[in-house]
Amino acid sequence: MNIKNWLKQSIEKLSLCDNPKYEAELLLRYVSGCTHSFILTSDTIKLNRQKYQYLNYLVYRRSLGEPLAYITKEKEFWSLSLSVSYDTLIPRPDTEILVEQVISKIQKRHALILDLGTGCGAIALSLANTCSHWRVIGVDKSKKALKIAQINACKLNLKNVSFFFSNWFSHITSKFHVIVSNPPYIGKKDIKYLKKDIFFEPYMALISKKNGLSDIEIIIKKAKFYLFSKGLLFIEHGWQQKLKVQKLFKKHNFFEIKSYQDYGGNDRLTIGKKK
Repeated sequence: MNIKNWLKQSIEKLSLCDNPKYEAELLLRYVSGCTHSFILTSDTIKLNRQKYQYLNYLVYRRSLGEPLAYITKEKEFWSLSLSVSYDTLIPRPDTEILVEQVISKIQKRHALILDLGTGCGAIALSLANTCSHWRVIGVDKSKKALKIAQINACKLNLKNVSFFFSNWFSHITSKFHVIVSNPPYIGKKDIKYLKKDIFFEPYMALISKKNGLSDIEIIIKKAKFYLFSKGLLFIEHGWQQKLKVQKLFKKHNFFEIKSYQDYGGNDRLTIGKKK
């Protein structure tokens, strides 16, 4: 089978995906190693039977709803190519608003930053890559996720970021100028509304008690003990949680509380300053 015929068949198999043509071509690039432009302009790409079988296997996995990032083991975030695994959440564009706001708010040249629940390290690595003078620490309770974060740090050759085990603040002993987190914030009753591809991601990184607010409340309550005076706390949350999260910030004596929308226009991020 030639490439054009394979693409046509694969696009049909991926018809329930958001962008079947793009996804079929991405999988072809992943397996063949050819560029997008070469695929579009060439009929001479040669793949052996083994590679065709592997391609068809990947298309089958995608047709079942498995996210592309897990299939290719890679996801771009903040212009960085990051390794991901089933042990980490897939970084999403919604979270880039958090990185953007942290960068815009930091005024110190040598800021100390803590990323709680770092996963594959997307937030921590994006911040470390932005400014080599910032010292960034990412923590997670999943040792498997931490291994992926460390792999990404090595791949990006970032020396100002480190990762270690901590269940939120359980192993934190110092203070920071900035604490950031994209914690679990989906309530159990909301699971039925989610797209099927999200069920491939780690449950403990998605679901939280108290209608999705349990972990957010723990972080806000304890963060003040690990922030310097006037330190900033950034929390990503669900699009319907803004007012409840703001209330938690006020309850635990943060001030200058402000929320921001993601690039899709949904309330996604709330910031507070320690007194």
